[in-house]
Amino acid sequence: MNIKSLLSFLLSLLFFSCSPSPEKQAQELIEKSIEAHQLSKNWDKVSNIKFKKWTRLMYESGEIESESEQWVEFRLKPYFEAKLTWTKDSILHVVNFNGSRTSYQMGENTIENEGFLKAKRAEIEAAYLAFAQPWKLIEENVDLTYEGEMTLEDGRSVESIRVNYGPDTDVWWFYLDPKSAKVAANELHAKDHKSLIETVSYDESMGLILAKERKSFRIDDAGKQLFLQAEYLYSDYQVTFE
Repeated sequence: MNIKSLLSFLLSLLFFSCSPSPEKQAQELIEKSIEAHQLSKNWDKVSNIKFKKWTRLMYESGEIESESEQWVEFRLKPYFEAKLTWTKDSILHVVNFNGSRTSYQMGENTIENEGFLKAKRAEIEAAYLAFAQPWKLIEENVDLTYEGEMTLEDGRSVESIRVNYGPDTDVWWFYLDPKSAKVAANELHAKDHKSLIETVSYDESMGLILAKERKSFRIDDAGKQLFLQAEYLYSDYQVTFE
């Protein structure tokens, strides 16, 4: 090996040894995103948060499958609690998680079916995961991998982070705007479908950058959008800080 080749090899070795790992890069990007989503307030000071969530689901044909409106409430301290409230056919529905168990009240009736309650607990977890971005990404037992820059179908450039919550779970990708570090979109690979959820606009009224409007598209294996499957509007934020 001549001196020029040796120097090139040593410089390459130095470059790769000094480059942060994909896990470290992902962690740093998420921390940057958290800073970007905190304007005059900090997420770690939030004790309670309540908001209205409007959802419209659509068939592949474009026809409306359903529309619903829920009040969503999360208590973050001293431990996690959640409550979903909505009215359907003039009947009040309340799902409550008190930190250890889930209950469901439908009008005057208490639903005690364990399978049903387990599904409602999963619904609460999904609602919190969808809402509490990017803060929810900083937690234990989550594998983070930075996968570089990519371009979404609408032409936007984003930084891609793969998030693996463990075996037999859905796999997520979180896409961050390379300039603002805001959460621009998520991609979900579930067992029976793949979706891209775009953040269309944000709410900044509470001193935090929170979701205001989202759209969810069904996508194929190549990431191409097939049809609009859901629209979400978040409003009437009420946040209590310590």
